[in-house]
Amino acid sequence: MTGRRLFRYALQLKKTLLSALLFLAIAVGCDVAAPFVAKTLIDRHILGVDGYWVKTDERKGAAFFEGDYYRKVRDPEGKGMEEGAATLLQIGKSFYFVPDLIPPEAKKQVKDGRLVVQAEGTEKTYPAEKLTAKEMMGFYRPEFPAIALFILGYFALFALSGLFHFGEYYFLQKTANRIIQRMRNEAFEKIQTLPISYFDSSPAGKIVARITNDTEAIRTLYVTVLSNFVNGFITLSGIYAAMFFLDKKLAAMFLAVIPVVFLWMILYRKFASGYNRAIRSKNSEINAMLNESIQGMAIIQAFNREKRQEEEFEKLNDAHFRYRNKLLSINSLSSHNLTGLIRGIVLFAFIWYFGFQSMHLDAAVTVGTLYAFVDYINRLFYPIGNIVNQFANLDQAMVAGERLFRLLDEKGEPLSDERIPRYRGNVRFEHVYFGYEDGKDILQDIDFEVRHGQTVALVGHTGSGKSSIVNLLFRFYDCKSGAIYVDGKDIRTIPRQALREHMAIVLQDPYLFKGTIYSNISLNDPRITKEDAARALKAVGGEGIFKHLSKGLDEPVNEKGSTLSAGERQLISFARALAFNPAILILDEATSNIDTETEAIIQRAMDVVKAGRTTFIIAHRLSTVKNADLILVLKRGRIVERGNHEELMAKKGIYYQLYKLQHHSQGGWSGKGTDRRNP
Repeated sequence: MTGRRLFRYALQLKKTLLSALLFLAIAVGCDVAAPFVAKTLIDRHILGVDGYWVKTDERKGAAFFEGDYYRKVRDPEGKGMEEGAATLLQIGKSFYFVPDLIPPEAKKQVKDGRLVVQAEGTEKTYPAEKLTAKEMMGFYRPEFPAIALFILGYFALFALSGLFHFGEYYFLQKTANRIIQRMRNEAFEKIQTLPISYFDSSPAGKIVARITNDTEAIRTLYVTVLSNFVNGFITLSGIYAAMFFLDKKLAAMFLAVIPVVFLWMILYRKFASGYNRAIRSKNSEINAMLNESIQGMAIIQAFNREKRQEEEFEKLNDAHFRYRNKLLSINSLSSHNLTGLIRGIVLFAFIWYFGFQSMHLDAAVTVGTLYAFVDYINRLFYPIGNIVNQFANLDQAMVAGERLFRLLDEKGEPLSDERIPRYRGNVRFEHVYFGYEDGKDILQDIDFEVRHGQTVALVGHTGSGKSSIVNLLFRFYDCKSGAIYVDGKDIRTIPRQALREHMAIVLQDPYLFKGTIYSNISLNDPRITKEDAARALKAVGGEGIFKHLSKGLDEPVNEKGSTLSAGERQLISFARALAFNPAILILDEATSNIDTETEAIIQRAMDVVKAGRTTFIIAHRLSTVKNADLILVLKRGRIVERGNHEELMAKKGIYYQLYKLQHHSQGGWSGKGTDRRNP
């Protein structure tokens, strides 16, 4: 399944991929042809002088010997062999000229300057003249042009092979880069559509590992593994074709190598896949821990947890190391050891076969064939070694593909381009029940209504369900039963993006992205100009605070706004909310982490931002919600009290007790701090 999906990605760029494979096939063809050219050069031209020669009147391309010109006979059965035929023989290290035709399969030896030939049970003698080096060079001279041409062709094949290998590598890299680009885009796009519940159980580091590390492993598949496998199969096919052309019996013996390689591939995947899955899983856990440690480094150092974090990291790293070593043992068997063993067996078979053949003169192979086979054997194990050595990368890519496709197969909601008119912001929760886990309801029978322009405050102890109500309103989650309506329309019938387009949230700890103040206010929305952002910042009272910045709205902002104070980050967050002009605004304890002076500015900003909008305030400081139109007191997921400040104080219930507790105790009931101001 994973292999088919990876193959379908490759087909998306089939033109580039086919170009790469075509270049690879040509390059391999050149590599395979080179030994065949060398074999022809040796047999026909370097050792080709050993054979039949006949007298000729033509001087061009002929050898001069003892006043006569001779030409080499390529076809002993052809015409012109009747008169003036001679045989050039090599016996030992010397060459002899015999003015007669000597059968090539006969047994020959020289005695007292005469050639003794034994054939078919008879023995004949012929005059034989031993050639000097100069005379021998005369017979070689006609072969020089052909030798030079073959040598030139031999090096030309190497040059063409290098050129086409370059083209193959370039196109494969281009294909792989484009495929990984698409995979990463699809993975990031998928992340945008996944529900918030997915991120509750998936650490950021693990998700990052799938998009970065796993896609790099897949990239290796398209560049290295594909190249070596295709190169190997084409090379093996060419080598075997050439071997069968040269000697069918010898080539047939070498076919036994192929099933050994495939068998080892199957066995390798059987044992190595589990280790690769464990390695990639541990790698994701390491990334997750690194991400968490870097994000929380201030807390780690403040509470002297460095040693404990180091121990936990070492534990993960050691587990990763152990799995790596187990995989290393398998890889060691599958690389030089396996190919070395197969090479030794093949060389033994070749030596045995060649030695056996040499005992039969009529079946002996030529020197050129011997050279070609030795060259092909060496070339045979180069692609085999490359294929075997890529088993690890292949399995890692398959495991990485499984992990990436598991992310891509997560059920998400496609981003919608649908736009709806800005709604007024009338909100009704009608008997809503919700739980993050089956059988555990966090919210129970939540029922209330807020009209356009009103402010509703959600108060209660930690875990009472305040944030869950906001999560349902934003459709980060959907309720199990009941319904939520905006302007009388069930929000489950409205695409999430369309619903949220007219909502904004200001968090207790606002998140700022790396960029500028302007990009953090506009979130790079082209509808919000720099002038709009400046007006929004001025409206929330931030103009005076940011006037000291030399670049104004173009002032760089680091990740999370680490160079800005809590108040400055909060003002940017309020300006962001105002710039998007939402119909529904959520303020999540927006003044809990700032100083008193900045809080006064933030309170004025809240009044500006809330004007004309339906506002939900999650509050721990009850003094900040005294002016809310509706205050909902939650306890264990239920609304236990409701009304405005005066009504709830008059009831002298839970709200009354919490309010008095905050104003007359040293510590706040919520653990968020103390507000000692008079009501």
